[in-house]
Amino acid sequence: MKIAPDGFVRDGLVLHVDDAGGPGHPVIFQHGLCGDARQVAEVFPSHPAFRRVTLECRGHGGSAPGDPGKLSIATFSDDLASLIETLDVGPVVVGGVSMGAALALRLAVHRPDLVRALILVRPAWVTRTAPCNMRPNAEAGRLLARLPPDRARAAFLESPTAAMLRAEAPDNLASLLGFFDRDQPAATAALLQAISADGPGVTVEQVRVLRSPALVLGTERDVVHPFGHAEALAALIPRARLVALTSKAESRARHTLELQAALASFLKDIT
Repeated sequence: MKIAPDGFVRDGLVLHVDDAGGPGHPVIFQHGLCGDARQVAEVFPSHPAFRRVTLECRGHGGSAPGDPGKLSIATFSDDLASLIETLDVGPVVVGGVSMGAALALRLAVHRPDLVRALILVRPAWVTRTAPCNMRPNAEAGRLLARLPPDRARAAFLESPTAAMLRAEAPDNLASLLGFFDRDQPAATAALLQAISADGPGVTVEQVRVLRSPALVLGTERDVVHPFGHAEALAALIPRARLVALTSKAESRARHTLELQAALASFLKDIT
């Protein structure tokens, strides 16, 4: 299970793979939109029985963005499938946070031969394309596409969307403001608009017949990742377990500890 020192290459692009290392069972665990491997490293349990492997998607972390027209959940999921095949570790536990959960769900539906179990953390999609909860991300992307980052940030802070998030989901607002500080603002604008308008490319009927055991985790006080999405997916997936976490708006530290504990318990049960 090795990746070349210069990264994983697909479609002529160098994509960065963050491998936590160790002798444990590999777990493919993916970051969210405009996140990177650090996001998931923070919440993944430290245990010698498990080995986190994260592919930083195109335009994220150390991975090149490539053609903006190819930025999609389908492309990112195909990249992930290719990585699993290259590592020769399938079927493997696959999961992720937000967009990472959408990639895992798509992979389980379209490549069940590669997925042993699913972990869906704070899902931002169920099956629909461009759900309304992704509108704040799309709005940030549109501002970045037409304004310099500092002016785009200021305009967003003055918007009704920011006012709503400040009151209802301050953690979402903090994450969105971080988008304006990313390198390559044009690539960030393209990512935010493309992925917000996208979907996992699965149907309710396909999700209902999934055979993989699944852990679905959600939280209240989260506009971008509604707890209703977690409930809906847990109800659809036959072998799913739903866990409600403390919201990051209430206590980020408690949220992280509860998430790590739930992941560790699930992984111990299936490995």
